[in-house]
Amino acid sequence: IVDLKMPGIDGIEVLKKFSTLRPKLPVIIVTAYATIDTAVIAMKHGAADYIVKPFNPEEISVVIGKLIEHQRLIKENVRLRQQLSKRFRFQDLIGKSNKMSTVFEMIRTVAPTKSTVLLRGESGTGKELVARAIHELSPRHRNPFITAACGAMPESLLEAELFGYEKGAFTGAVEQHKGRIEIADRGTLFLDEIGDVSLKTQVNLLRVLQEREFRRIGGKTSTKVDIRVIAATNKNLEEMIRQNDFREDLYYRLNVITIELPPLRERKEDIPLLVHHFLDKVNLDVGKKIETITEEAMEKLINYDWPGNVRQLENAVEHAVVVAKESRLMPRDLPGYLQNIGPGVPSANVPLRQIEKQHIRAVLEANNWHIKKSAAILGINRVTLYNKIKAYRLKKDK
Repeated sequence: IVDLKMPGIDGIEVLKKFSTLRPKLPVIIVTAYATIDTAVIAMKHGAADYIVKPFNPEEISVVIGKLIEHQRLIKENVRLRQQLSKRFRFQDLIGKSNKMSTVFEMIRTVAPTKSTVLLRGESGTGKELVARAIHELSPRHRNPFITAACGAMPESLLEAELFGYEKGAFTGAVEQHKGRIEIADRGTLFLDEIGDVSLKTQVNLLRVLQEREFRRIGGKTSTKVDIRVIAATNKNLEEMIRQNDFREDLYYRLNVITIELPPLRERKEDIPLLVHHFLDKVNLDVGKKIETITEEAMEKLINYDWPGNVRQLENAVEHAVVVAKESRLMPRDLPGYLQNIGPGVPSANVPLRQIEKQHIRAVLEANNWHIKKSAAILGINRVTLYNKIKAYRLKKDK
Protein backbone atom coordinates (compact mmCIF):
# COMPACT_ATOMS: atom_id res chain seq x y z
CA ILE A 1 0.00 0.00 0.00
CA VAL A 2 1.65 3.22 -1.20
CA ASP A 3 0.59 6.81 -0.58
CA LEU A 4 0.78 8.96 -3.69
CA LYS A 5 2.18 11.93 -1.76
CA MET A 6 4.91 11.14 0.81
CA PRO A 7 7.70 13.26 2.30
CA GLY A 8 10.97 12.80 0.39
CA ILE A 9 9.65 10.53 -2.35
CA ASP A 10 6.79 10.45 -4.82
CA GLY A 11 4.41 7.48 -4.74
CA ILE A 12 4.67 7.02 -8.50
CA GLU A 13 8.46 6.62 -8.16
CA VAL A 14 7.93 3.91 -5.54
CA LEU A 15 5.45 2.24 -7.87
CA LYS A 16 7.99 2.29 -10.73
CA LYS A 17 10.62 0.65 -8.51
CA PHE A 18 8.20 -2.08 -7.41
CA SER A 19 7.26 -2.70 -11.07
CA THR A 20 10.94 -3.41 -11.76
CA LEU A 21 11.90 -5.29 -8.58
CA ARG A 22 8.64 -7.19 -7.91
CA PRO A 23 6.54 -7.00 -11.09
CA LYS A 24 3.94 -9.50 -9.83
CA LEU A 25 3.39 -7.78 -6.46
CA PRO A 26 0.02 -5.93 -6.44
CA VAL A 27 0.27 -2.31 -5.27
CA ILE A 28 -2.61 -0.18 -3.98
CA ILE A 29 -2.21 3.57 -4.41
CA VAL A 30 -3.68 5.74 -1.65
CA THR A 31 -4.25 9.46 -2.21
CA ALA A 32 -6.28 12.42 -1.12
CA TYR A 33 -6.02 13.89 -4.61
CA ALA A 34 -8.74 12.04 -6.49
CA THR A 35 -8.38 12.96 -10.14
CA ILE A 36 -8.72 10.97 -13.32
CA ASP A 37 -5.19 11.98 -14.33
CA THR A 38 -3.55 10.60 -11.19
CA ALA A 39 -5.57 7.37 -11.48
CA VAL A 40 -4.51 6.89 -15.10
CA ILE A 41 -0.84 7.56 -14.27
CA ALA A 42 -0.93 5.14 -11.33
CA MET A 43 -2.59 2.37 -13.33
CA LYS A 44 -0.21 2.90 -16.25
CA HIS A 45 2.72 2.24 -13.92
CA GLY A 46 1.24 -0.99 -12.62
CA ALA A 47 -1.04 -0.08 -9.70
CA ALA A 48 -3.52 -2.87 -9.01
CA ASP A 49 -6.10 -0.56 -7.40
CA TYR A 50 -6.70 2.99 -6.27
CA ILE A 51 -8.31 4.22 -3.03
CA VAL A 52 -9.14 7.75 -1.90
CA LYS A 53 -8.54 9.21 1.57
CA PRO A 54 -10.23 9.36 3.96
CA PHE A 55 -11.21 5.67 4.03
CA ASN A 56 -12.29 3.27 6.77
CA PRO A 57 -10.47 -0.02 7.58
CA GLU A 58 -13.33 -2.12 6.18
CA GLU A 59 -13.05 -0.40 2.80
CA ILE A 60 -9.34 -1.11 2.39
CA SER A 61 -9.84 -4.64 3.76
CA VAL A 62 -12.31 -5.34 0.93
CA VAL A 63 -9.84 -4.04 -1.67
CA ILE A 64 -7.02 -6.18 -0.25
CA GLY A 65 -9.29 -9.22 -0.12
CA LYS A 66 -10.19 -8.82 -3.80
CA LEU A 67 -6.53 -8.56 -4.77
CA ILE A 68 -5.59 -11.64 -2.74
CA GLU A 69 -8.40 -13.61 -4.43
CA HIS A 70 -7.26 -12.28 -7.82
CA GLN A 71 -3.69 -13.45 -7.14
CA ARG A 72 -4.99 -16.85 -6.03
CA LEU A 73 -6.94 -17.23 -9.26
CA ILE A 74 -3.89 -16.25 -11.32
CA LYS A 75 -1.74 -18.86 -9.55
CA GLU A 76 -4.47 -21.49 -9.96
CA ASN A 77 -4.74 -20.63 -13.65
CA VAL A 78 -0.96 -20.98 -14.10
CA ARG A 79 -0.99 -24.30 -12.21
CA LEU A 80 -3.81 -25.69 -14.37
CA ARG A 81 -2.07 -24.51 -17.57
CA GLN A 82 1.15 -26.22 -16.46
CA GLN A 83 -0.75 -29.44 -15.72
CA LEU A 84 -2.37 -29.35 -19.16
CA SER A 85 0.98 -28.57 -20.78
CA LYS A 86 2.60 -31.57 -19.09
CA ARG A 87 -0.31 -33.84 -19.92
CA PHE A 88 -0.33 -32.95 -23.62
CA ARG A 89 3.41 -32.35 -24.01
CA PHE A 90 5.84 -34.77 -25.60
CA GLN A 91 9.44 -33.58 -25.42
CA ASP A 92 9.08 -30.03 -26.86
CA LEU A 93 5.98 -30.91 -28.90
CA ILE A 94 2.49 -29.96 -27.74
CA GLY A 95 -0.85 -31.37 -28.81
CA LYS A 96 -3.91 -33.34 -27.72
CA SER A 97 -5.38 -33.99 -31.18
CA ASN A 98 -5.58 -37.51 -32.60
CA LYS A 99 -3.15 -36.56 -35.37
CA MET A 100 -0.49 -35.41 -32.90
CA SER A 101 -1.08 -38.45 -30.71
CA THR A 102 -0.24 -40.56 -33.78
CA VAL A 103 2.97 -38.54 -34.30
CA PHE A 104 3.95 -39.03 -30.63
CA GLU A 105 3.36 -42.77 -30.89
CA MET A 106 5.49 -43.00 -34.06
CA ILE A 107 8.32 -41.13 -32.30
CA ARG A 108 8.22 -43.59 -29.39
CA THR A 109 8.25 -46.52 -31.83
CA VAL A 110 11.14 -45.43 -34.07
CA ALA A 111 13.38 -43.68 -31.51
CA PRO A 112 15.05 -46.85 -30.08
CA THR A 113 15.91 -48.15 -33.57
CA LYS A 114 18.72 -47.25 -36.01
CA SER A 115 16.33 -46.76 -38.91
CA THR A 116 16.53 -43.73 -41.20
CA VAL A 117 13.46 -41.50 -40.83
CA LEU A 118 11.84 -39.14 -43.35
CA LEU A 119 9.73 -36.33 -41.87
CA ARG A 120 7.14 -34.82 -44.19
CA GLY A 121 5.06 -31.72 -43.60
CA GLU A 122 4.55 -28.09 -44.48
CA SER A 123 6.95 -25.37 -43.40
CA GLY A 124 6.54 -24.51 -39.72
CA THR A 125 4.93 -27.78 -38.61
CA GLY A 126 7.80 -28.67 -36.24
CA LYS A 127 9.88 -31.17 -38.20
CA GLU A 128 13.12 -30.25 -36.42
CA LEU A 129 11.40 -30.64 -33.01
CA VAL A 130 10.31 -34.15 -34.03
CA ALA A 131 13.86 -34.97 -35.17
CA ARG A 132 15.26 -33.77 -31.82
CA ALA A 133 12.63 -35.78 -29.93
CA ILE A 134 13.64 -38.96 -31.80
CA HIS A 135 17.31 -38.27 -30.99
CA GLU A 136 16.63 -37.52 -27.30
CA LEU A 137 14.70 -40.78 -26.88
CA SER A 138 17.26 -42.87 -28.75
CA PRO A 139 20.36 -44.71 -27.45
CA ARG A 140 22.39 -41.96 -29.19
CA HIS A 141 21.01 -39.16 -26.99
CA ARG A 142 24.37 -38.54 -25.24
CA ASN A 143 26.06 -37.96 -28.61
CA PRO A 144 25.71 -35.02 -31.03
CA PHE A 145 22.54 -33.93 -32.80
CA ILE A 146 23.77 -32.01 -35.86
CA THR A 147 21.53 -30.01 -38.18
CA ALA A 148 22.22 -29.18 -41.83
CA ALA A 149 19.82 -26.66 -43.37
CA CYS A 150 20.16 -27.90 -46.95
CA GLY A 151 17.92 -25.23 -48.48
CA ALA A 152 19.74 -22.32 -46.88
CA MET A 153 23.17 -22.87 -48.53
CA PRO A 154 24.48 -22.83 -52.10
CA GLU A 155 25.68 -26.20 -53.42
CA SER A 156 29.42 -25.60 -52.98
CA LEU A 157 29.04 -24.37 -49.42
CA LEU A 158 26.64 -27.20 -48.52
CA GLU A 159 29.12 -29.85 -49.75
CA ALA A 160 31.92 -28.25 -47.72
CA GLU A 161 29.70 -28.06 -44.64
CA LEU A 162 28.47 -31.64 -44.96
CA PHE A 163 31.63 -33.49 -45.99
CA GLY A 164 34.39 -31.17 -44.78
CA TYR A 165 37.57 -30.47 -46.74
CA GLU A 166 41.33 -30.95 -46.70
CA LYS A 167 43.83 -28.13 -46.47
CA GLY A 168 44.38 -26.65 -49.94
CA ALA A 169 41.29 -28.31 -51.42
CA PHE A 170 40.19 -24.95 -52.84
CA THR A 171 41.03 -21.28 -52.54
CA GLY A 172 40.59 -20.26 -48.93
CA ALA A 173 40.92 -23.78 -47.50
CA VAL A 174 43.88 -22.88 -45.27
CA GLU A 175 43.37 -25.81 -42.90
CA GLN A 176 41.51 -29.11 -42.64
CA HIS A 177 37.84 -28.69 -41.78
CA LYS A 178 35.53 -31.33 -40.31
CA GLY A 179 32.10 -31.55 -41.94
CA ARG A 180 28.81 -32.06 -40.16
CA ILE A 181 28.69 -35.73 -41.11
CA GLU A 182 31.96 -36.32 -39.31
CA ILE A 183 30.95 -34.21 -36.30
CA ALA A 184 27.71 -36.23 -36.01
CA ASP A 185 29.63 -39.52 -35.64
CA ARG A 186 27.81 -41.84 -33.18
CA GLY A 187 24.98 -39.33 -33.07
CA THR A 188 22.19 -38.08 -35.34
CA LEU A 189 22.42 -36.00 -38.53
CA PHE A 190 19.29 -34.00 -39.38
CA LEU A 191 19.07 -33.05 -43.07
CA ASP A 192 16.46 -30.30 -43.23
CA GLU A 193 14.87 -29.44 -46.61
CA ILE A 194 16.42 -32.49 -48.30
CA GLY A 195 14.36 -31.73 -51.43
CA ASP A 196 16.56 -28.68 -52.11
CA VAL A 197 19.78 -30.71 -52.42
CA SER A 198 21.40 -30.80 -55.88
CA LEU A 199 21.71 -34.08 -57.80
CA LYS A 200 25.51 -34.00 -57.38
CA THR A 201 25.25 -33.75 -53.59
CA GLN A 202 22.52 -36.41 -53.60
CA VAL A 203 25.03 -38.89 -55.07
CA ASN A 204 27.47 -38.23 -52.23
CA LEU A 205 24.74 -38.53 -49.60
CA LEU A 206 23.64 -41.83 -51.10
CA ARG A 207 27.15 -43.17 -50.53
CA VAL A 208 27.00 -42.14 -46.88
CA LEU A 209 23.71 -43.98 -46.43
CA GLN A 210 24.80 -47.08 -48.36
CA GLU A 211 28.43 -47.49 -47.31
CA ARG A 212 28.43 -45.53 -44.04
CA GLU A 213 31.51 -43.65 -45.20
CA PHE A 214 32.37 -40.26 -46.71
CA ARG A 215 35.31 -38.45 -48.27
CA ARG A 216 36.33 -34.88 -47.51
CA ILE A 217 36.59 -32.47 -50.45
CA GLY A 218 40.17 -32.80 -51.72
CA GLY A 219 40.66 -36.03 -49.77
CA LYS A 220 42.08 -39.28 -51.17
CA THR A 221 40.73 -41.73 -48.60
CA SER A 222 37.27 -42.43 -47.20
CA THR A 223 36.35 -42.26 -43.53
CA LYS A 224 33.87 -44.62 -41.85
CA VAL A 225 31.09 -42.97 -39.87
CA ASP A 226 28.34 -44.21 -37.54
CA ILE A 227 25.39 -41.85 -37.85
CA ARG A 228 21.63 -42.02 -37.86
CA VAL A 229 20.10 -39.87 -40.60
CA ILE A 230 16.78 -38.07 -40.19
CA ALA A 231 15.68 -36.07 -43.25
CA ALA A 232 12.82 -33.58 -43.63
CA THR A 233 11.02 -32.06 -46.57
CA ASN A 234 7.97 -29.98 -47.42
CA LYS A 235 8.15 -31.04 -51.08
CA ASN A 236 6.56 -33.82 -53.10
CA LEU A 237 9.63 -36.04 -53.59
CA GLU A 238 7.69 -38.53 -55.73
CA GLU A 239 6.86 -35.78 -58.22
CA MET A 240 10.49 -34.60 -58.11
CA ILE A 241 11.60 -38.15 -59.03
CA ARG A 242 9.25 -38.09 -62.03
CA GLN A 243 10.77 -34.75 -63.06
CA ASN A 244 14.32 -36.18 -62.61
CA ASP A 245 15.04 -33.64 -59.84
CA PHE A 246 15.50 -36.24 -57.08
CA ARG A 247 17.25 -39.60 -57.18
CA GLU A 248 14.94 -42.57 -56.73
CA ASP A 249 17.64 -44.67 -55.02
CA LEU A 250 18.29 -41.93 -52.45
CA TYR A 251 14.55 -41.59 -51.89
CA TYR A 252 14.23 -45.27 -50.96
CA ARG A 253 17.25 -45.03 -48.65
CA LEU A 254 15.65 -42.08 -46.84
CA ASN A 255 12.08 -43.33 -46.87
CA VAL A 256 12.57 -46.29 -44.51
CA ILE A 257 10.14 -44.85 -41.96
CA THR A 258 7.93 -41.85 -42.73
CA ILE A 259 6.28 -39.56 -40.20
CA GLU A 260 3.68 -37.15 -41.57
CA LEU A 261 3.29 -33.91 -39.60
CA PRO A 262 -0.19 -32.38 -39.86
CA PRO A 263 -0.62 -28.67 -40.67
CA LEU A 264 -2.04 -26.57 -37.85
CA ARG A 265 -5.33 -26.02 -39.73
CA GLU A 266 -5.97 -29.78 -39.41
CA ARG A 267 -5.50 -29.82 -35.62
CA LYS A 268 -7.19 -26.65 -34.45
CA GLU A 269 -8.07 -28.22 -31.09
CA ASP A 270 -4.35 -27.84 -30.26
CA ILE A 271 -4.34 -24.06 -30.80
CA PRO A 272 -5.43 -23.03 -27.23
CA LEU A 273 -2.73 -25.29 -25.72
CA LEU A 274 -0.09 -23.85 -28.03
CA VAL A 275 -1.21 -20.27 -27.40
CA HIS A 276 -0.93 -20.61 -23.62
CA HIS A 277 2.44 -22.34 -23.98
CA PHE A 278 3.77 -19.51 -26.16
CA LEU A 279 2.20 -16.92 -23.86
CA ASP A 280 4.19 -18.26 -20.88
CA LYS A 281 7.35 -18.54 -22.98
CA VAL A 282 7.16 -15.02 -24.41
CA ASN A 283 6.32 -13.53 -21.00
CA LEU A 284 9.63 -14.90 -19.74
CA ASP A 285 11.55 -13.82 -22.83
CA VAL A 286 10.35 -10.21 -22.88
CA GLY A 287 9.79 -9.68 -19.15
CA LYS A 288 6.03 -9.09 -19.29
CA LYS A 289 3.20 -10.56 -17.18
CA ILE A 290 0.28 -11.09 -19.56
CA GLU A 291 -2.01 -13.44 -17.63
CA THR A 292 -4.42 -14.76 -20.24
CA ILE A 293 -6.16 -14.15 -23.57
CA THR A 294 -9.76 -13.07 -24.17
CA GLU A 295 -12.27 -15.42 -25.81
CA GLU A 296 -12.61 -13.04 -28.76
CA ALA A 297 -8.86 -13.03 -29.43
CA MET A 298 -8.63 -16.81 -29.06
CA GLU A 299 -11.55 -17.21 -31.49
CA LYS A 300 -9.66 -15.25 -34.12
CA LEU A 301 -6.60 -17.47 -33.65
CA ILE A 302 -8.70 -20.64 -33.93
CA ASN A 303 -10.57 -19.45 -37.04
CA TYR A 304 -7.40 -18.57 -38.97
CA ASP A 305 -5.88 -21.22 -41.28
CA TRP A 306 -2.17 -20.58 -40.40
CA PRO A 307 -0.31 -21.10 -43.70
CA GLY A 308 2.95 -20.76 -41.73
CA ASN A 309 1.68 -23.27 -39.14
CA VAL A 310 3.00 -23.40 -35.55
CA ARG A 311 5.93 -21.09 -36.29
CA GLN A 312 3.52 -18.39 -37.51
CA LEU A 313 1.27 -18.87 -34.47
CA GLU A 314 4.26 -18.41 -32.14
CA ASN A 315 5.21 -15.20 -33.99
CA ALA A 316 1.61 -13.93 -33.69
CA VAL A 317 1.54 -14.55 -29.92
CA GLU A 318 4.92 -12.84 -29.49
CA HIS A 319 3.63 -9.83 -31.45
CA ALA A 320 0.50 -9.67 -29.27
CA VAL A 321 2.42 -9.92 -25.98
CA VAL A 322 4.90 -7.21 -26.98
CA VAL A 323 2.23 -4.66 -28.00
CA ALA A 324 -0.36 -5.54 -25.30
CA LYS A 325 -1.23 -2.70 -22.92
CA GLU A 326 -3.34 -4.75 -20.50
CA SER A 327 -2.85 -7.94 -18.46
CA ARG A 328 -4.68 -10.03 -21.07
CA LEU A 329 -4.37 -10.32 -24.82
CA MET A 330 -7.12 -8.51 -26.72
CA PRO A 331 -8.12 -8.83 -30.41
CA ARG A 332 -6.50 -5.45 -31.09
CA ASP A 333 -3.12 -6.85 -29.94
CA LEU A 334 -3.04 -9.47 -32.72
CA PRO A 335 -1.13 -8.89 -36.00
CA GLY A 336 -2.93 -6.94 -38.71
CA TYR A 337 -3.69 -9.95 -40.89
CA LEU A 338 -5.85 -11.40 -38.06
CA GLN A 339 -7.96 -8.31 -37.46
CA ASN A 340 -10.68 -9.22 -39.98
CA ILE A 341 -10.80 -12.91 -39.06
CA GLY A 342 -14.17 -14.05 -37.70
CA PRO A 343 -16.22 -17.24 -37.44
CA GLY A 344 -16.56 -19.41 -40.53
CA VAL A 345 -15.45 -18.69 -44.07
CA PRO A 346 -14.67 -15.23 -45.49
CA SER A 347 -17.66 -13.03 -46.25
CA ALA A 348 -19.21 -13.43 -49.69
CA ASN A 349 -18.90 -9.66 -50.06
CA VAL A 350 -15.09 -9.72 -49.82
CA PRO A 351 -13.46 -9.51 -53.30
CA LEU A 352 -11.26 -12.46 -54.31
CA ARG A 353 -8.29 -10.09 -54.86
CA GLN A 354 -8.57 -8.90 -51.25
CA ILE A 355 -8.63 -12.47 -49.91
CA GLU A 356 -5.58 -13.37 -52.05
CA LYS A 357 -3.73 -10.23 -50.95
CA GLN A 358 -4.33 -10.98 -47.25
CA HIS A 359 -3.29 -14.62 -47.70
CA ILE A 360 -0.06 -13.75 -49.54
CA ARG A 361 0.85 -11.17 -46.87
CA ALA A 362 0.20 -13.72 -44.11
CA VAL A 363 2.42 -16.34 -45.77
CA LEU A 364 5.21 -13.80 -46.35
CA GLU A 365 5.08 -12.61 -42.72
CA ALA A 366 4.99 -16.18 -41.42
CA ASN A 367 8.20 -16.93 -43.32
CA ASN A 368 9.94 -13.62 -42.58
CA TRP A 369 9.52 -12.63 -46.25
CA HIS A 370 11.62 -15.57 -47.46
CA ILE A 371 10.51 -15.57 -51.12
CA LYS A 372 11.49 -19.16 -51.98
CA LYS A 373 9.71 -20.68 -48.97
CA SER A 374 6.64 -18.47 -49.36
CA ALA A 375 6.32 -19.31 -53.06
CA ALA A 376 6.54 -23.04 -52.26
CA ILE A 377 3.75 -22.77 -49.65
CA LEU A 378 1.56 -20.74 -52.03
CA GLY A 379 2.16 -23.22 -54.85
CA ILE A 380 3.51 -20.62 -57.27
CA ASN A 381 6.98 -19.81 -58.62
CA ARG A 382 9.13 -16.95 -57.36
CA VAL A 383 8.56 -14.74 -60.44
CA THR A 384 4.77 -14.99 -59.98
CA LEU A 385 5.12 -14.16 -56.27
CA TYR A 386 7.29 -11.11 -57.04
CA ASN A 387 4.67 -9.95 -59.57
CA LYS A 388 1.85 -10.33 -57.02
CA ILE A 389 3.86 -8.46 -54.36
CA LYS A 390 4.31 -5.62 -56.83
CA ALA A 391 0.66 -5.71 -57.97
CA TYR A 392 -0.69 -5.64 -54.41
CA ARG A 393 1.98 -3.15 -53.28
CA LEU A 394 2.97 -5.35 -50.38
CA LYS A 395 5.86 -4.17 -48.22
CA LYS A 396 7.71 -5.75 -45.32
CA ASP A 397 6.91 -4.07 -42.01
CA LYS A 398 9.87 -2.32 -40.42
